[in-house]
Amino acid sequence: MAEIQAAAAPSRSNKPRAKKHAFRLDMTPMVDLAFLLLTFFMLTTTFAKPAAMQLTMPANGDPTSTPASKSLTLILGKNNQVFYFEGLNEDANPAHLRTTGFGAAGLRQVLLRQLQRQPLTTVLIKASDEASYQNLVDALDEMTITGQKKYALVDLDGADRALLQKQVM
Repeated sequence: MAEIQAAAAPSRSNKPRAKKHAFRLDMTPMVDLAFLLLTFFMLTTTFAKPAAMQLTMPANGDPTSTPASKSLTLILGKNNQVFYFEGLNEDANPAHLRTTGFGAAGLRQVLLRQLQRQPLTTVLIKASDEASYQNLVDALDEMTITGQKKYALVDLDGADRALLQKQVM
């Protein structure tokens, strides 16, 4: 039991005084009340609801059916590098690969400029074998931050691998 006891002050005069009883405060009910309130608020609070990203898949399963004029291709490379080019990498029209990084000054600016030029752009995200999972998460975060409406995760094909090898060397 928790209690507070006050000591009686010593008397300085010779007069007989009424004996003061020590004050005794029982803190047990207050501690019980605090734990009851704590338990009540913990059990009645609303926990954070899980948030999920909405994923829309193409009907025919081929995300590259978009026209080259309305597409931007991102290739996630090693050392947190992002290689990108406008359009598709076709044999008749080979792409010119550019390099940037993640963050506000890198990929975000590329996406914002593309949205200003072509509002209905489809972004094709291709991860190389050297890219990390964090790179993919960062790229998806940039899609959300910039308000990109259409984007797809696509496998890296042979033409893109050759373009990437030529850029690295």
